[in-house]
Amino acid sequence: MFLIADSGSTKTDWALVGPGGAVTSLKTQGINPVHQSEQAISAILRDELLPQLGHVAVDRVFFYGSGVRPDREPLMSSLLRAATGAEDVMAKGDLLGAARALCGRSEGLACILGTGANSCLFDGEKIVANTPPLGYILGDEGSGAVLGRELLGALYKGLLPQELLSVFEFEMAMTLTDVIERVYRQPMPNRFLASLSPFIHSHLQVEGVQRMVVGCFRSFLRRNVVPYQRPDLPLKAVGSVAHYYREQLAQAAKEEGYTLGMTMRSPLKALVAYHASAAV
Repeated sequence: MFLIADSGSTKTDWALVGPGGAVTSLKTQGINPVHQSEQAISAILRDELLPQLGHVAVDRVFFYGSGVRPDREPLMSSLLRAATGAEDVMAKGDLLGAARALCGRSEGLACILGTGANSCLFDGEKIVANTPPLGYILGDEGSGAVLGRELLGALYKGLLPQELLSVFEFEMAMTLTDVIERVYRQPMPNRFLASLSPFIHSHLQVEGVQRMVVGCFRSFLRRNVVPYQRPDLPLKAVGSVAHYYREQLAQAAKEEGYTLGMTMRSPLKALVAYHASAAV
C-alpha cells in the first residue's frame, strides 16, 4: 500500500493505492510547512487524514506540497512517518510533482497555476532551472491569488465597469471595508484572493476582464518562463487556474511565442501512474 499526496495552500488531495492498483481518493485541508506550524500540520494529519485511512497499513508515502523546500523536507518526512507509520517516506515540493505528472520522464516546461504559481525547466529526472515565484505579494503572476488581487485593484480603482463592481459587492456580499479586512487583517489572504477566481471566470465577457486575465498570464510567462530560453518546448500546466482558463492561457502563450500543451486540474492521477510504473 502506498499513499500519494498533492498539497496546495487550500487543500490536499491524497490517493491510497492498494494491491492491483486500486485507488481510494482522500482529502484534507492544505498543508504548507512554511505557513503552518509543526503542531498545526500534525493536527491535520491526525484529525483529518488518519480517520480516513482507518486501520490500513501504509508502506510508502510520496508527498508533494507547496512550501516543501529542501530545508523543510526532513520535517515533513518526519511528521508523515510519525502519523502513518510508513518507513519509506518522500516529501518534495509541488513543482517536482507537477513536472513528473506533466512530463513523465521527458524534458519539458512545467508550470503550476492554482492558488499560487510556479514554473520550471525539467530534464526528465530533475528540475534544472526554476525562476523563484516569490509569493503573491512579490510575484506569483498568473496565480489565482494574483488574479483576485488584480480584480480588486481594477474594480475599486475604476478600471473596470462600475456595473461589475456593483455585481461583485452583491454576489460576494462584501464592501471595500470587508475586502480590506479580509486582505490585511485576517489569516491566509492568498486563499481569499484566489477564492475570487470563479467570479472572474463567470464574468470574462465583461469589457476588460479577459484582457486583465490574459495580461496576468503574459506577465507570468515573461517574468518566469522566458528566462529558461526554451520556446521550442510546449508549455504544460497543472492547477485549477490552468484548467479553467486554458483558452486565455493559450492566447497569452501564443502572444509570447510559446505553444500551450497539456493542462490538467490535478496532477494526482498522473502521479499515481508515475509511481506505479516505477514500482513495476
